[in-house]
Amino acid sequence: MQKEQGWRPTATLDVLRLRARLLVRIREYFSHAGVLEVDTPVLSAAGTTDPAIQSFSTTYHGPGPCKDARLYLHTSPEFPMKRLLAAGAGSIYQICKVFRDGESGRRHNPEYTLLEWYRTGFDHVALMAEVESLLHAVLRDITPLAPARYLTYRELFREYAGIDPFATTSVEIQQVLRSQGIIAPAGLPPDARDGWLHLLLTHVIEPSLDAGLVFISDYPASQAALARLYPGVPPVAARFEVYLGGVELANGYHELTDAAEQRQRFERDNTRRRTQGLATVEPDRRLLAAMRSGLPDCAGVALGVDRLLMIANGSRHIDEVMAFPLNHA
Repeated sequence: MQKEQGWRPTATLDVLRLRARLLVRIREYFSHAGVLEVDTPVLSAAGTTDPAIQSFSTTYHGPGPCKDARLYLHTSPEFPMKRLLAAGAGSIYQICKVFRDGESGRRHNPEYTLLEWYRTGFDHVALMAEVESLLHAVLRDITPLAPARYLTYRELFREYAGIDPFATTSVEIQQVLRSQGIIAPAGLPPDARDGWLHLLLTHVIEPSLDAGLVFISDYPASQAALARLYPGVPPVAARFEVYLGGVELANGYHELTDAAEQRQRFERDNTRRRTQGLATVEPDRRLLAAMRSGLPDCAGVALGVDRLLMIANGSRHIDEVMAFPLNHA
């Protein structure tokens, strides 16, 4: 039952004006860079297979050939944007609402605003430089930034946790966590190494990060997601994350273009879903067809606009920068 009280926005009008100002600056930046703004569907026939991300779904009741089809609210516009890239659109960007079930808290709302863009001919190193350039341009005279610090995933863990994430064991990671007074969540298997590394990252490393802009790159191959792998000992994923003020702001890749490898990763995701007792998700066949036809060499990144606004405004809770978060929607 809806409540009559609490009808006012949770963000002040000044904050909503600041949001509009940031969006104007983002669009100006890409206009000057010659990057095309695009618009893709919020509803999709395919959801994400990533077991760490849960999608909202609904049923279309007709009319038409899609009657009774299960549809998903997208968690990212990535798949249709890659179809546009394969169709020859060139470098593109999009600002849109995305949705994730099971996520709510100080920095999370189930519906939020995402900036996602793809640069043809870029690798993840070139894209990191552009992310830094964009942030300086957008936050100028609001929250001026010092030059960014660039670390590899290995350097990050060695500096802030005293371990080599590529050589350590799950037992050793748990020992570090216990020494910091961190209690592991129920259900995390003792041998789930990536899960323990993520817990160490979020509970020990992130709170200790520099207040400025930090880029982390060269993730373990097991955390590649949709990034290509670079050979080495060990091989690493061409993936990066961006932190500002200790807050995770963006996640980017030198994009995988091999359709067969992408299908295998979807299948591995669904295997992990079954192991975790989650429903499997049908892979996006249209994306795979587009990749087979030829996805150009490109790098892509997704940046949380609401978190960017939190930093620009000095807000501690995401509700302070949204007109109507979930509990006021």
